[in-house]
Order: sequence, then structure tokens, then C-alpha cells
Amino acid sequence: MGGATDAAIWDYASRNDCVVISKDADFLYMANLPSAKARLVWVRIGNCRTKALLAAVERLWPKIESGLKAGDRVIELR
Repeated sequence: MGGATDAAIWDYASRNDCVVISKDADFLYMANLPSAKARLVWVRIGNCRTKALLAAVERLWPKIESGLKAGDRVIELR
């Protein structure tokens, strides 16, 4: 969805039961709306190389999986 607006991405995720993974706080706002249907993995890890980010996601995968299974609307990764 390259070039799509945040709203378009969120709308697509909502209609297709997807999870958005992003560092963008705009998605946090959308995820906290009462009408929100999509869920967000909010990445709060500072600037880093892709390899380090992927390693962090792998390390934190149990937290992500647990949050998704529990139905959490926002899963924050630090």
C-alpha cells in the first residue's frame, strides 16, 4: 500500500481484519477510537537498522501473540 494515507491503511485493515504494525502515533489515535475494528502493534523502538528491528520483533513475538490472542486493540513494543 505504498503511498496510501494512514486513513486508507486503517480502513483497509478494519475491513479485512488485519493488524497494522507501525511507529506512527496517528495509528494509535485511530486504534483508540471507540469504533476501531483493526488492531495496532505500536513500535516504540527508537531509530535502528532493519536487522535490529526484526530481532526486537522476534524477541517480543510472545508479547505480540499474547496480545493478539487476548484481543488487545494496541500492543506496544518497547
